[in-house]
Amino acid sequence: MTSRRPPSRQSDRRADNELLFKGILIALIGLGVLLSPYFIESPGMQGIVSHASVVGWFALVLGAAFIVLYLVRRARRPQ
Repeated sequence: MTSRRPPSRQSDRRADNELLFKGILIALIGLGVLLSPYFIESPGMQGIVSHASVVGWFALVLGAAFIVLYLVRRARRPQ
């Protein structure tokens, strides 16, 4: 039998920081996908990337959700 210990504050902070990092990274990827058609000169590539706008919006919303989750966890954390 293994006994389960409650997670320590340090591991909670590490998990929260990883969540923030992932949220920022995913949101930046989403912004990159959404903004890249304006900077691509080739019309063929522009069309291909502009069709991926749904993926860009999904990544942006997912990244924002991770950031909001980080802020909620941080607000609930005892000082």
